[in-house]
Amino acid sequence: MAVLETKNLGIAFGGLRALEDVQISIGEREIVGLIGPNGAGKTTMFNLLTDVYVPTEGSIELEGKSIVGKKTYQITQNGISRTFQNIRLFKDVSVIDNVKIAMNFQMKYSVLSGIFRTPAYRREEKEVEARALDLLKVFHLDSKADDMAKNLPYGQQRKLEIARALATNPKVLLLDEPAAGMNPTETRELMETIQLIRDRFEISILLIEHDMSFVMGICEHIFVLDYGKIIAEGSAEEIRNNPKVIAAYLGGE
Repeated sequence: MAVLETKNLGIAFGGLRALEDVQISIGEREIVGLIGPNGAGKTTMFNLLTDVYVPTEGSIELEGKSIVGKKTYQITQNGISRTFQNIRLFKDVSVIDNVKIAMNFQMKYSVLSGIFRTPAYRREEKEVEARALDLLKVFHLDSKADDMAKNLPYGQQRKLEIARALATNPKVLLLDEPAAGMNPTETRELMETIQLIRDRFEISILLIEHDMSFVMGICEHIFVLDYGKIIAEGSAEEIRNNPKVIAAYLGGE
């Protein structure tokens, strides 16, 4: 069974069809790329998967169950988490608290336990702190746990956003241009990190990225969007040599 699957998915804004008949399938522990020219509908696709937009047709299923109509927080609780093209950290909050905030819905202690700092409260807070530090270690950010997020270099802010997304225990992680703004060294490190988290956390990953060397080097399957429709899918080698993909990016018949 696919972990995440869309069937005949589409959305129209007034008379404009932004996506039409989009069918993608992501298997367990698979790294999948979603590519296409600017304006092809990639971010719209992510917004549909996380209920920022509601589809006007088709279905979205997570582990065989429909998630259409669920609230964004419910989709997160069910197992889909995302990052954004423009980094959205709590910049005036510490690095570790950015991660802990994402674990809020997993907390079990009551309001009264929090007010009176009961043993149950202290025990759970200690567990959350330890787990947040473990996540930061994956990205080599544990030494900066108490720093303000805004003081991190750009590449580390990107990694912190991914760490925060992982803190929700996702089954599927959506990465929106994770390598944007990174230098070649940071990009290579990120490729290794994404493969590491896929294996360590046993999750599936769907990513949007314009850096084709990044996509070709890390994705096991690739879908190509153009004018809101899937025009090709396959392995990196198949996509690289597909005439429709070449035409979409370079122009031509």
